[in-house]
Order: sequence, then structure tokens, then C-alpha cells
Amino acid sequence: MARIAGVNIPTQKRVEIGLRYIHGIGPQIAHQIVTQLGIDPSRRVGDLTESEVIQIRELIDRDYLVEGDLRRDVAMNIKRLMDLGCYRGLRHRKSLPVRGQRTHTNARTRKGPAKAIAGKKKVTK
Repeated sequence: MARIAGVNIPTQKRVEIGLRYIHGIGPQIAHQIVTQLGIDPSRRVGDLTESEVIQIRELIDRDYLVEGDLRRDVAMNIKRLMDLGCYRGLRHRKSLPVRGQRTHTNARTRKGPAKAIAGKKKVTK
């Protein structure tokens, strides 16, 4: 099993697909990496030689922001927005949709499960 950027890449997958298991590498970047190194995209991860795995690892470390560094960078960007107190930061702080979506209906993923409204109790005489 190849280990790149702290992630175990499944050996039975194609190289292009296997690279997508790394946080921060999607279809386009995976294709760029494979073509830049001259590796056949249809080859399986288990068929790669040790030198090819090392080449992939070095290229990713040198040119791309992945895994922990990327997660830290995104978290710092969100924290900066919240510290500034701008609109987007306030939306993050309140756990509401940030990019202009409606909240009257929908937005359940971001807001969490619906809470029942405490209504008036009926008084019986």
C-alpha cells in the first residue's frame, strides 16, 4: 500500500483515482500529477514502482497544499473572518449558511435538526 502525504492509497485503484483520497487533490490535480510525471493513468497503484511513488510524493510536497496544512489554512481563514466580525464571519459563528442561501425553509444540514416551538398550553377549567 502506497503512503503519500500521510494517507494510505488503496492498491487496487487506478493511480488517478487513488490520488483523490488525499484531501486537497481532486480530479484535475490528480490528472496533472499523472501527466506531469509521465505515468499511465490506467495503471494501478499497486503496480507503481518505489521510485514512481517517491516522485509523486516529492511533487505533491513541493507544489501542492494538502491534508493537514490545507485543513489548517482553511480553519485559519474562517477564524480570521469570525475575528473581523464581517458578515461571513457572523454567519460562520451562528452556524448558518454563508453564501446567500435561504434559511426560511431548507438549510437543515447547516442548522441541524428542527427544534419544536414551545406553544401555548391549553388551560382547562
